[in-house]
Amino acid sequence: MFSRMKMRDSMSSYSDKIAKIKEKIEQAEALIIGAGAGLSTSAGFAYRGRRFDAYFSDMEKAYGFRDMYSGSFYKYASLEEKWGFWSRCIYVNRYMDAPKPVYSDLFELVKDKNYFVLTTNVDHCFQKAGFDKKRLFYTQGDYGLFQCSKPCHCETYDNEEIIKEMLIREGFEIKDGVLVKPEGLSVRLDIPSELIPKCPRCGRPMSMNLRADSTFVQDKGWDEAAERYEGFLADNREKKVVFMELGVGYNTPRIIKYPFWQMTAENPRATYVCVNYGEAVCPEEIEGRSIMVNADIGEIISALLDESDCSDEL
Repeated sequence: MFSRMKMRDSMSSYSDKIAKIKEKIEQAEALIIGAGAGLSTSAGFAYRGRRFDAYFSDMEKAYGFRDMYSGSFYKYASLEEKWGFWSRCIYVNRYMDAPKPVYSDLFELVKDKNYFVLTTNVDHCFQKAGFDKKRLFYTQGDYGLFQCSKPCHCETYDNEEIIKEMLIREGFEIKDGVLVKPEGLSVRLDIPSELIPKCPRCGRPMSMNLRADSTFVQDKGWDEAAERYEGFLADNREKKVVFMELGVGYNTPRIIKYPFWQMTAENPRATYVCVNYGEAVCPEEIEGRSIMVNADIGEIISALLDESDCSDEL
């Protein structure tokens, strides 16, 4: 068991870290990427600030919450109001493109490597950037899927068309894939009752396919992705592996962070790379085979793609 009291960060220079990460990726026989919320934040998918203000300022006035994360836990008075929020949240975080090219840059960095991605993110950004679907494991669900709220069966359902219909009925426009509030006009906080999604089998209201409690549905696609990930780990267990952790915090460390530490410790040929603004650390047991960078993920990926030398210090 690793102790957080023993975790530390390397004091080597920024340029040394970039050069070392480049070297390890080039030499790796397998690259396993563990991606958390910090990666999407770096790509511009922030849950507060200007994106929140652009699409949820009316809900802030009506309900009092100040970010999308809080809005997802708000106790709405009706299902119509609940889906008024969720339709906006789903569209801007799943069907709109990220403002910055962090995911596409990451794909350019690893596309020719023997890679696999394990992620707790639910915004589908990896596939939109070109990553192979069969090399992705979304452990926590997908904003683009509905499931029965019971659930009465283990299937999920694509929601893009119904989400678009909800938004149009609220008064939004969708132009070139971007959600737009008509200038000078107000939009509804709720959706019409007939658009509330219902389970096709039992008739209960649908819910998001997001891991929040014991009702989360692990469908056939989830099971197959889990099997592919376990197979990839088994095939590369004793090889020269880079475990590259990007933007993973301590909300769910047992999914990515702790297993990456453990697998690095068990494989003497493995290297652990952690890029996380303000939280790039590792246990002292694997410090000699770890590279920690406390910086913006997008800037680091850009530097790794840049063949020129980096001379600045962190």
